[in-house]
Amino acid sequence: MTSLARASSGRLAENILHFARVLRAAGLPVGPSKVIAALEAVQAVGVEQREDFRTALAAVFIERHEQAALFDQAFELYWRNPRLLERMMQLLLPKVYSRAPRAEAEAPLPARLAEALAPPRAEDARAQEQETTIDAAFTFSPREVLQTRDFETMTSAELSEVKTMIARLRLPLPERPVRRTVAARHGSAIDLRASLRAMASAGGAVVPLAWRERRRRRPPLVVLCDISGSMDRYSRMLLFFLHAITNDRDRVHTLLFGTRLTNITRHLRRRDVDVAVARVSAAVSDWAGGTRIGACLGEFNRRWSRRLLGQGAIVLLISDGLDSDVGAGLAREMERLAKSCRRLIWLNPLLRYDKFEARPAGIRAMLPYVDEFLPVHNLESLKQLAASFQERHALRGASRRAAWRSPATLFAA
Repeated sequence: MTSLARASSGRLAENILHFARVLRAAGLPVGPSKVIAALEAVQAVGVEQREDFRTALAAVFIERHEQAALFDQAFELYWRNPRLLERMMQLLLPKVYSRAPRAEAEAPLPARLAEALAPPRAEDARAQEQETTIDAAFTFSPREVLQTRDFETMTSAELSEVKTMIARLRLPLPERPVRRTVAARHGSAIDLRASLRAMASAGGAVVPLAWRERRRRRPPLVVLCDISGSMDRYSRMLLFFLHAITNDRDRVHTLLFGTRLTNITRHLRRRDVDVAVARVSAAVSDWAGGTRIGACLGEFNRRWSRRLLGQGAIVLLISDGLDSDVGAGLAREMERLAKSCRRLIWLNPLLRYDKFEARPAGIRAMLPYVDEFLPVHNLESLKQLAASFQERHALRGASRRAAWRSPATLFAA
């Protein structure tokens, strides 16, 4: 290793410090304490063997399983792997799309890693800003690009900007009539008590009748969000969206599930989003782990459905449908959940693929019981979700669920 050979000249600690800065810029939680621990680990194992050196740094800098891929790519790039360095340079250049099958192409490096290793130069940023402001007719807003950009491919700066945009989103839930009535000018029922009281005070004179109408109120919203390893990036971004709608209106309940079910509603009610996310992270112990969708839905149906799914509640189920239990008992729990709520909407990030097919057993077990099946992978998909709530005459219930049972819709989106 070229960089490791500098240990004799006193440059190893400096290189490890710079490597930690690269990891932090790429999104890994790396602080000063980890840098000190990494120096101690390297001092313990030595620098004679490259694999021992990599393992020592990985043991310090990696906290979660999903961070391993990003760490491996950053390690190979930073500690002089010519092939991956060439791939990273190709990622920074304008892309030329070929007609080769996607399966044969190598997986691209994360954009946030490329940004951390080679940040744009100041003069390039100024040139781009001048080009944007000179002729507005031939330019476009960066916000428009972020509308359709997948959360998985965003850089750290883009993710930060999208979080601000997500915080302004709202779900316009339609108001539904409830059993209680309120006084009204023109209603469907006569308010006999108010009418008699008005006649008594009028001294026998004829007075107009008082009317009452049914009160209208927004239904409860229950969100069941998957936080397994395959949903990690999407669930972390959607957490900011859930915080926004929780603080926008009342009767919003959010539960996270992976291998177990966790109610985080009271944590999301904190006004400060950073405080809310920190409390959620401390409360959830199975983040980015496995997925037991059937068991978690069964626990929700037993413990929470009677408390949360009253008065025509709407349920948002956010999951990719990839179940570790291979759909065991999932159809039964989905049927019970669908019968307990007014509307069941499934948000699946896998729908971002044009040729999506419902082949996994978990997806096949869940599809017949949902009212709507929508994508959730970028900002535009969240806006489509808001638009779906504004449709007053949307199909629901048995007619829509029967449509999902047809072979054409069950095996291909």
